[in-house]
Amino acid sequence: MAFVYSGAGSLDYSPCRYGMSKLIFRGPKQALDRPYTVVLGGTETYGKFVAQPYPSVLAQKTDRLVVNLGYVNAGPDAYLNDPGTLAIAAASEVAIVQLIGAANVSNRFYTVHPRRNDRFVMATPWLRSLFPEVDFTEFHFTGHLVQTLHHVSPKRFALVAAELRAVWLDRMRQLLGRLSGKVVLLWMADQPPPPAAPEPEPSARPLLVDAKMIAELRSAADAYVEYVISLAAATEPVTRKVFDPLEEPAALDTPGPLAHVEAAAALEAALKLLMPAK
Repeated sequence: MAFVYSGAGSLDYSPCRYGMSKLIFRGPKQALDRPYTVVLGGTETYGKFVAQPYPSVLAQKTDRLVVNLGYVNAGPDAYLNDPGTLAIAAASEVAIVQLIGAANVSNRFYTVHPRRNDRFVMATPWLRSLFPEVDFTEFHFTGHLVQTLHHVSPKRFALVAAELRAVWLDRMRQLLGRLSGKVVLLWMADQPPPPAAPEPEPSARPLLVDAKMIAELRSAADAYVEYVISLAAATEPVTRKVFDPLEEPAALDTPGPLAHVEAAAALEAALKLLMPAK
């Protein structure tokens, strides 16, 4: 069972479903009765705490039908496990795919919830033997898990990170392979993609995604947009976001309205090259 908390001062995200999908997306729901663009991604794409997320801004800028299929804390598994969403994405004229973190995938070391991919479900015997001193009953979220494992042993964590990266690349290739129209990859973060490192730190987001991984995916896409949040957007007052007081800690950690406007502008430029006006 899923629900959307709407306390005093919080946004009404108009939650909706499309077709046979089990995922709940941000509304208002769009009628898919003409050529459309879809946007797949995580919390940034969903647009937590902003009145106009970048898919909505992009629709206004381009006069296109843009369907926001962003899902909070999604990994590629959320989409690959949902045939209804895949069918809608496959039928799109253009699919914009946000590059999301590599920790939210089921792998040989641990499993995640099939839809809420940031939820840690279970450690496998491989992970338990690699980290015998860790009590895995204490973890509920993948972010907490990977940061703790890195703190306990950066060297052993490097083995987990290598697995996560390999699985993420495989799942992303599967996802991109299910898309029939034009594909745009989107990097949206407060720094450029980091170089590959033998002992990565799970700090910068998207977690454990580096430039080498993106380079390996670019051949499966028609365009790549690298949007780095500007200083002006990074220092935008939190008061420009919309949230209940209880949501403030989470709101401080998400892009604000200006970042979404900037991301939409970067995507608009790419779409003009990819889909010339008729």
